[in-house]
Amino acid sequence: MINEQKHLELSQVGIEFPTPKGPFCALTDVNLKIAKGEFISLIGHSGCGKSTVLNIVAGLYQATEGGVLLDNKEVNEPGPERAVVFQNHSLLPWLTAYQNVELAVKQVFKKRMSKSEMHDWVNHNLELVHMTHAAHKRPDEISGGMKQRVGIARALAMQPKVLLMDEPFGALDALTRAHLQDSLMEIHADLGNTVIMITHDVDEAVLLSDRIVMMTNGPSATVGEVLSVNLERPRARLALADNPQYNHYRHQVLTFLYEKQKKVETVASKKPTSNTRKSA
Repeated sequence: MINEQKHLELSQVGIEFPTPKGPFCALTDVNLKIAKGEFISLIGHSGCGKSTVLNIVAGLYQATEGGVLLDNKEVNEPGPERAVVFQNHSLLPWLTAYQNVELAVKQVFKKRMSKSEMHDWVNHNLELVHMTHAAHKRPDEISGGMKQRVGIARALAMQPKVLLMDEPFGALDALTRAHLQDSLMEIHADLGNTVIMITHDVDEAVLLSDRIVMMTNGPSATVGEVLSVNLERPRARLALADNPQYNHYRHQVLTFLYEKQKKVETVASKKPTSNTRKSA
């Protein structure tokens, strides 16, 4: 059950990046309120600012305008309460799966847990992602899907309030991706973390999300529409394949991405610019 109380808030978030031709406005007026335990997907065409939004929430970027509040505290730097899982697993190649997770645990809990408690906690998080059997293996000894499982375990081991995922399954084959999606749904149901995930996959967004945030194209990208996905949990992908409501949500996202977004671009392209000369 999602706690309706405001947990994470993006308020009038905008950001500009300096370029040789002057400031580039990547995002403008992004407003979003996320409840505790909610699963949010960000979707949109490449270059629409999805990763920029995620990096601002992570504290890796500073918003030029507006800001982010987590439990009424301003987010202005990275912190363990916001763990990030990237498309590239980013595991240290010389460490085993266990040691990669242990490293994060030591950084966060060194003063709060004994060695025995840390050991149990590392194993618990490897168990969550079904990787205890490969705890002793290094990244070059396991598959891409297994590496991502370890990356997720490492993030979860920090006990984050918010789990941020930047296309975590984008580089995986379809079958591995499906297995990891199922695992993620199980973990989310078990832990109740707040999750923000970037995806390009419409089916993935509908399957996993409580709400889908659809971004307009950049520059000056913003939230175009927000779609609530009212499908009962737990969700079974095979049962949903023929579910009319599931397909309706899927159609709404596709309509935004391929029809409404095109209209927005057409209107924007017809607006006169400061360089447009008036006809005589």
